[in-house]
Amino acid sequence: MYFVYDIGGTFIKFALMEQNGTIKMKDKFPTTAKSAEELVRQMVEKWLPYKQEVTGIAVSCPGVVNTETGVIYQGGSLVFMHEKNLAEMLARECHVPVVLQNDAKSAALAELWLGVAKDVDSAAILTLGSGVGGGIIMNGKLQSGFHLMAGEVSFIETSFDTEKLRGKFFGRTGSAVELIKRIATKKNLADKKDGEQVFALINEGDEEALTIFDDYIYRLASQVLNIQYLIDPEIIAIGGGISAQPIVAERLNEAIEEIKAKNPFHAASPKIVSCRFRNDANLYGALYNFFLQKVG
Repeated sequence: MYFVYDIGGTFIKFALMEQNGTIKMKDKFPTTAKSAEELVRQMVEKWLPYKQEVTGIAVSCPGVVNTETGVIYQGGSLVFMHEKNLAEMLARECHVPVVLQNDAKSAALAELWLGVAKDVDSAAILTLGSGVGGGIIMNGKLQSGFHLMAGEVSFIETSFDTEKLRGKFFGRTGSAVELIKRIATKKNLADKKDGEQVFALINEGDEEALTIFDDYIYRLASQVLNIQYLIDPEIIAIGGGISAQPIVAERLNEAIEEIKAKNPFHAASPKIVSCRFRNDANLYGALYNFFLQKVG
């Protein structure tokens, strides 16, 4: 059995999983730690009741991750994890092998292992959440890049101000959380994070909701085309909570064709699919990463 963590900015999920990916137990707790040491204490507390069954620990976490050393850089929303060796800290407490992977790359690995990228040679996986996570698969393998930042599409600038020398990041313009917030604010919804209510409005054809949604989709479509030109993957898979809504992939494909019709120089024809894994993607990907790092 393997103990798997998915460290997020709001919650930390944990699961007891079999080698084939079967989840035997799953739970979560709020992300409240203010230091690496406190985080490790909380994680070990959840592992303790299962320690006799566990032969390895797999972790999905934010930040730039060196999978060979277990060191995290930047730390994403958990800035206190910068330059901390979480793998070493956990292994010291639990006395089993510990392997780490970036959260977006974990989501990509889930699709490579058991999802829509299982039988393709190349793919780009985009997870639409508070930002935009990315993973690149070439020749059937996840790409890390020289600086471990391959697929970090959140930092792609979608516009640029030459006076301020800064632009808007794709992580902001492609944020599903921001999309939902914009529509919820426009429609005076009480809960500005209620994605179900927002997509009910979109699917019902609410004009104001559709205007904001279409603006989002066109911006996303332009970046999908850029990615297609850059690495020319067989598929581009859309993940994250909103990928469960069929209208996202449908409207994205339509928007790409509309953009191409308006710009005859466009030659790319990206194949857009929805990811198989959503909320549990990082758990599956972290476990698969454990096998890749430990078994080869």
